[in-house]
Amino acid sequence: MAGFFDTSVAYLKGIGPQRATLLNKELKIFSFADLIQHYPFRYEDRTKFYKISEFNDELQYVQTKGFIKRMELVGSGFKKRLVAVFKDDSGELELVWFQGISWVNAKIKPGVEYIIFGRLSRFGSRYTIAHPEIEIFNESQNKTAFLQPVYSLTEKLRSRHLDSKALTKVIQDLLVQAKGRIRETLPQSILSQEKFISKQEAVFNVHFPVSHDILLRAQQRLKFEELFYIQLRLFKMKLIRQEKARGQIFHDVSLLTQFYHEHLPFELTNAQKKVIKEIYADLKSGRQMNRLLQGDVGSGKTIVAYICMLIAISGNAQCTLMAPTEILAQQHYANLKRYADKMQIPIALLTGSTKKSQRKLIHERLQSGEIKILTGTHALLEEEVKFLNLGLSIVDEQHRFGVAQRAKLWQKNANYFPHVLVMTATPIPRTLAMTLYGDLDISVIDQLPAGRKAIKTIHKFDAHRLQINQFLKDQIVSGRQVYIVYPLIEESEKLDLKHLMDGYESIQRAFPNYPISILHGKMKPAAKKYEMNRFATGETKIMVATTVIEVGVDVPNASVMVIENAERFGLSQLHQLRGRVGRGADQSYCILMTDYKLSADSKIRIGTMVKTNNGFEIAETDLSIRGPGDLMGTQQSGVLDLLIADLGKDGDILQKARASAVRILEDDPELQKEENAVVRIQIAAMRKTAVNWSRIS
Repeated sequence: MAGFFDTSVAYLKGIGPQRATLLNKELKIFSFADLIQHYPFRYEDRTKFYKISEFNDELQYVQTKGFIKRMELVGSGFKKRLVAVFKDDSGELELVWFQGISWVNAKIKPGVEYIIFGRLSRFGSRYTIAHPEIEIFNESQNKTAFLQPVYSLTEKLRSRHLDSKALTKVIQDLLVQAKGRIRETLPQSILSQEKFISKQEAVFNVHFPVSHDILLRAQQRLKFEELFYIQLRLFKMKLIRQEKARGQIFHDVSLLTQFYHEHLPFELTNAQKKVIKEIYADLKSGRQMNRLLQGDVGSGKTIVAYICMLIAISGNAQCTLMAPTEILAQQHYANLKRYADKMQIPIALLTGSTKKSQRKLIHERLQSGEIKILTGTHALLEEEVKFLNLGLSIVDEQHRFGVAQRAKLWQKNANYFPHVLVMTATPIPRTLAMTLYGDLDISVIDQLPAGRKAIKTIHKFDAHRLQINQFLKDQIVSGRQVYIVYPLIEESEKLDLKHLMDGYESIQRAFPNYPISILHGKMKPAAKKYEMNRFATGETKIMVATTVIEVGVDVPNASVMVIENAERFGLSQLHQLRGRVGRGADQSYCILMTDYKLSADSKIRIGTMVKTNNGFEIAETDLSIRGPGDLMGTQQSGVLDLLIADLGKDGDILQKARASAVRILEDDPELQKEENAVVRIQIAAMRKTAVNWSRIS
């Protein structure tokens, strides 16, 4: 069976070696299995013929039948085009060809009934179709009409005459050969409960559905299966880890009690208290903790991290906090040191720029167990960084680190796996969290500390520049500071840097009496630090920066952020940037500056930012606009290898799939029961490295 699906697409009629090489490169299609699972991204409705009088502006693609009334050549040179008037018994339609004119002219005959299909456009009161598909109508075709699949392709494939129509023909032939070879992959219990059609029916009908109803059933079945196998894999990993990975038991809370009574700077929110309880339950369970802590910028994750460290330190263990950038690592160090010094807890910072002499001392103090808290960057993962007893590792902004880097921390203790707490200020939609971090337990801080005012977000156009500048001056006069952020996108870095410098000069002209800082990624670390300090101490009133301030700048007095060309930023990035203000008790503002011309997606992004400060709501919108791959950079890492499911739209199916996976594994962890044989066979058939166990193999 596997042999058939592993066959190279080069052996298919209509493909051959050259086109196969192109399919390999362009679409990562190598085998019969890959091609069968290259599902259509939309369908053209060939089941219905519209009368010309029924056309309306809501219709994108239409199929109609009728006769050519007349044809004429219009224009000359490169503006030459062939125009035909097409009619049925209800009205007339214009057909236009700009290319292949002679061929079309020779092929089309008046007095013959044709089927026309194409994209509908309207000019004034007349509808037109440019370059329509056209074929002679016959009654037998009418009986076999179906929803025509449309496949995603590239220009290179089209240039080799491998368009959607050609690919449809190839897939049609392949499915005939595959009949009887596509085995069932879901247990009978799930098929009955969810009333699913068989795998074979689903695959055939997702390519060539005879009705909308059967298409929907095929899609539901394949989406469920795909998400079921991903959840099964994640839950299985979790069970194995819970079984095998022991963790140190920490139940002494004496340091924590001392901190609560003597040093806690503010009352914790109920959300923070709930999360601390969840983490404490893990730390005293005897199993290794693997928990994801989600909380918006400014929700108080650092204090929660410190409190958890105190529980581990009370049990004679050491703790680490790893951050993706030096700026962020230094900020965490400064924040934790404030608390640690009061309680005489030794703390150190280790980054790429730590001097050799300091490193040596840190290494010695770590191995002797003297240093209780080590904060830093990737430098913590180096071979020579050894602990006496590492009990708790905290990783900030997890999506910047790979799983392999997380695993390196686990090897820093020979006797027990350290407990792992992964923190992120990037709100992750529930469906994405369940799929990306399905092997972790999830805690959420969904409350801002008391006394924090919600940031007011305003959208303005370039025409309002003078009004905005006056507002900024008023804010500075009343003692506040301002960020002005410019985009810096790698593809156009030179252009953007020029844009930033131009902006800096115009801001200097607009604010001649105020000292201004500038910060961008091309600056040396010492220069960055100098500018940051000037702004943090209030020496400069305005910070002109690129997105390097997205993580790791904490200036409570900065209460206004202006984001230039806000339409060029993604939603999650806009939200992260906005979180840099609103750190103090004053009312804060975020002003989104854009051009008048905005795409539909840009309008949704800007509108969402103005409407809500809720990070999870923003993340859900972002997921529906951009899809999961872009959102978390997972496309590159291969974490989400989805064939048909869409996490932005299929949340309900995901919930059902996860519940089914959990139910099966809780009842039969080793999948030994006869009814789960199909699941066992499917997993065995997949490569051990495959993320998506639902594939045809």
